[in-house]
Amino acid sequence: MLCVCLLTTGIAVRGQDIHFSQIDLNPVLFNPAYAGFFEGTARFGLAYRNQWAKVSKPYQTFAATAEASVYRNRYHYNGINVGLLAYRDRAGSLDYGSTAANLIVSYYQSPTASNDQYLSFSVEAGYGQAGFDATGAELLDPKETFEKDHCTYLTIGAGAAWFYQPNENIIARAAISARNINRPNISYMGLDSSRLSTKWNLYGRTEWRFHPALAVVPIVALQLQRKYHEIYYGSDIKWYLRESTDHIVAFAGFMMRHADAAIFTLGAEYNAFAFAVSYDSNLSKLAVASQSFGALELGLVYRLVPIKKRIGALPCPIM
Repeated sequence: MLCVCLLTTGIAVRGQDIHFSQIDLNPVLFNPAYAGFFEGTARFGLAYRNQWAKVSKPYQTFAATAEASVYRNRYHYNGINVGLLAYRDRAGSLDYGSTAANLIVSYYQSPTASNDQYLSFSVEAGYGQAGFDATGAELLDPKETFEKDHCTYLTIGAGAAWFYQPNENIIARAAISARNINRPNISYMGLDSSRLSTKWNLYGRTEWRFHPALAVVPIVALQLQRKYHEIYYGSDIKWYLRESTDHIVAFAGFMMRHADAAIFTLGAEYNAFAFAVSYDSNLSKLAVASQSFGALELGLVYRLVPIKKRIGALPCPIM
């Protein structure tokens, strides 16, 4: 039984990395090109996801991000940013999962003198460890032992993003990234067949402010890894409650992860803070066993914004 569980989990890990439903709250989790791609000098984020709690011991994922500007042109035509992404993913009675940290370096450039468009390019390198806690294992033969219960690996990734704001009412974004480009080996026994597949992410988003206090934000995203894929599509509605003295925005969203889940999100922005809570309703073949409960996800983001706004600041909203 133990061998079957480990084998099944190993196949799943080879197929897919960690994933979050809130792909828009903290975009560096989805694409490294968004490291430092915001208004302000630094940004910090936390994310937590609890998945399939009704089926067995749930999948739990924790992530933390930190980004900062290293160099910015006086008029923000270009700049260099650095970022750090760390996460821990655990599931099952043996706490099978991975722990990793990635260092990101990104460069952005405005192709126009009006600063209404930006391109961002990034590279990332990380160190990770995959494994399980053998102390909770029950072996058929008590004399048997595990030769190895973890492995370490290096991973490489890259990303590109585009930002366009022709006026105050329209904002458009598009991005593409690839992680695990080097396909690191995560086998405990050095088997070449146990490699982490390259993960491709594509993302598109438009914000149309059709009313002084209201905006609609359609979003589409695609994740590909080995034979697995996830397609997201849906929209947020944003209410701009105050902008004169404080920045206060409330938002609600509905997205579909095709043939898998319906995702409901509520959140708010208050000055430099943004917070969101999401609920995934399971629509897959596990819906009966999971009682349609897919996942609960929490996200928090904080930006460090100078009191005095700089000339030609990067026109990126917090979301």
